[in-house]
Amino acid sequence: MLDRRALIAAFGASLVAAKAPPAAPPPALVRPPRLRPGDTVGLVEPAGFTDDAFDLDLVKETIVAMGLKPKAAPHLAQRYGYLAGEDRARAADLNAMYADPEVRAVFAVRGGWGCARILPYLDFDLIRAHPKLLVGFSDITALHLAFAARAGFTTIHGPNAASSWGRLSWDAFRAVAFDAQTPTFRNPQGMEDRLVQRAGRIRTFRPGKATGRLLGGNLTVLCALMGTPWLPDFTGAILFIEETNEAEYRIDRMLTQLALAGVLGKLAGVVFGQCTSCTARDASFGGFTLSEVLQQHLAPLGIPTFQGALFGHVANQFSLPEGVRAEIDADEGTIRLLEPAVA
Repeated sequence: MLDRRALIAAFGASLVAAKAPPAAPPPALVRPPRLRPGDTVGLVEPAGFTDDAFDLDLVKETIVAMGLKPKAAPHLAQRYGYLAGEDRARAADLNAMYADPEVRAVFAVRGGWGCARILPYLDFDLIRAHPKLLVGFSDITALHLAFAARAGFTTIHGPNAASSWGRLSWDAFRAVAFDAQTPTFRNPQGMEDRLVQRAGRIRTFRPGKATGRLLGGNLTVLCALMGTPWLPDFTGAILFIEETNEAEYRIDRMLTQLALAGVLGKLAGVVFGQCTSCTARDASFGGFTLSEVLQQHLAPLGIPTFQGALFGHVANQFSLPEGVRAEIDADEGTIRLLEPAVA
């Protein structure tokens, strides 16, 4: 009998993503206006709901602590099953925030699931005409990628409004969204009581440097958009991906999908961020570690790749602007912005 695990390992190591013909260069990226103290920002829930008034009060206080003024969307705090209102209502809230001249940026309160459901109802002519930062992560990936494909301006893959906003998160966001800086993101080194530090470590699969547009977000959401018109062109891009609560074999499956769809073969580099609680509970699927799965899929690409950058479902994370040109150093585990995200 053939060894199933050996076959999977061999397949992962030898899988060659299809090469697409060269694409036309993307149009010049539009940079939304930077945030300034006193600006009004919209709060939307395009996916999951928050029905606790106290939690929403904390979100508004967080925005105030940033020096900004929160403006709740009309349907905020509604509930439709596990969604924050019906699809058209959630889409209407996002459209309204981009039409509102008072609103300077839009924050997603939380992720969950549901952003992909509203994509057909978004008015991209309206959104394109009023460039404003969209901020959030997790399921908000669907909006980031759709905006990159249809709106043509920068958005920020960073903490949701309801995230904890620790010092690292706030400093990173302020540098990108308020100060128009081009920082180099590097994991901080921990102060663990260990002879050899473990926190903040990176693992390099292919060394070297690469430059390209930053595109990505949550791996599951990205794969769910494959075959739809809501994905940007990944030719020459730096793909950054993160995940949570997905077993190793599911990560394997999704990376296989990206390879078979030709996405991995187009890239200049890959950064895999944090994978929170990504361990199989079923012993029959516990044969490979996450790093082994990544090694099988990413090392054969022959492009700089590394694992462990601080973004994803963690308390503190970087703010990565979608569409902005950046340079990664897979040996050092750094992401350096080459241009500002805002004007």
